[in-house]
Amino acid sequence: MFFDPRYLIMMAPALLLAAIASFYTKQTFQKYARVRAASGVTGAQAAAMLLENAGIGHVRIERTSGFLGDHYDPLSHTLRLSSGVYDSPSLSAIGVACHEAGHAIQHAGRYLPLYLRSALVPATQLGSHGSYIIFFLGLIFNNPALLMLGVALFSLVVIFSVITLPVEWNASARAKRLMVSAGIVTPAEQPRAAAVLNAAFLTYVAAVISAIMTLLYYLMRARR
Repeated sequence: MFFDPRYLIMMAPALLLAAIASFYTKQTFQKYARVRAASGVTGAQAAAMLLENAGIGHVRIERTSGFLGDHYDPLSHTLRLSSGVYDSPSLSAIGVACHEAGHAIQHAGRYLPLYLRSALVPATQLGSHGSYIIFFLGLIFNNPALLMLGVALFSLVVIFSVITLPVEWNASARAKRLMVSAGIVTPAEQPRAAAVLNAAFLTYVAAVISAIMTLLYYLMRARR
């Protein structure tokens, strides 16, 4: 009942794309992590310059652990950068830091998709962890109501993943534009600083495809 080769067949393209995107992102980051920006500013300094130019002074910039664990926390107004980004004057570090600063600028400007994504976080966490349990309980007890509840909960994960795409794309677009106007990188350096952002966006595309294929599989099993 629980092992279904059709699930592996449906998920294979998404899993392959996710693996390729992750590998490409790491390789691109490492490639331009060896290229120092002419300005010599670190990732933390680049983020601070972007925020200052945008007139945002209430966002803290902190160091965090983990490789590419960089993120902006809208609840605490904190931009957290990994050590490889926080202290590095590389084009990769600047690209990542400016991207996260782009999220802070989105927040300050009340960018609607960011607010929608933040509002969905609690429900998405419930859907991500609870949908599997409820759905397979529905299979065990042959209960259509539980099956459809599992489908509904996982639909929240799909919606969250889809909304994430414009949020991440917009943050990268802001970063690509503002890192030049703020004097952090030269126009010639910008494509290389932005390369890691383009690669990272593929991981979000892969996540959307994976979520959609999982939802389709759930619907297929529920119909049976």
